[in-house]
Amino acid sequence: MITTPLCLYDCDRFSDASTVVIVSAGDALDEVTATPIRIAAMSGSVDRYSWDQVEEFAAYETGADLWTRTDYTAADVDTVQFYDGFAFLPITWLEGLGFCPKGEGGRFIEGGKRIARDGELPLNTFGGQLGAGRLHGFGFAHEAVTQLRGAAGERQIGGDPKLAVAPRAAARWRQRCCWRAIDL
Repeated sequence: MITTPLCLYDCDRFSDASTVVIVSAGDALDEVTATPIRIAAMSGSVDRYSWDQVEEFAAYETGADLWTRTDYTAADVDTVQFYDGFAFLPITWLEGLGFCPKGEGGRFIEGGKRIARDGELPLNTFGGQLGAGRLHGFGFAHEAVTQLRGAAGERQIGGDPKLAVAPRAAARWRQRCCWRAIDL
């Protein structure tokens, strides 16, 4: 037990790594050899809270706002790569983005079949930060792009994925969420 209800394995761990995200203008694509992935929409929230003061997670405000910035809806999403620095956070992302009603995230993931690699909404197909280590959310963007390119090998989800949502949230004293809807 770390603090109720979080145990040691409910919290991500630090890891040594580096990551690079290259964002480019669309007219520079003739110089790119990899399959380009387009960011269709972004939304963010920066709020300074202590854990005891949170009345509602930023995922609820930010998730709803994301869908106002695109023609896509939750029903269009092929995979989600949700920040999981603490085990309960993917539940808030599921609820905040409208994959299930608020308060129903636990039931949505119960048994794990819906969020399995071959489920209706594959979640954190690379293991997330809980399984792969903490990269402050950039591992999720990488996995979303890898899945959309069809280059995830044994982790690859079925079908021909076209849309992924990958939030990034990190900081010691605030919760920050930038949602990315990425498509081909």
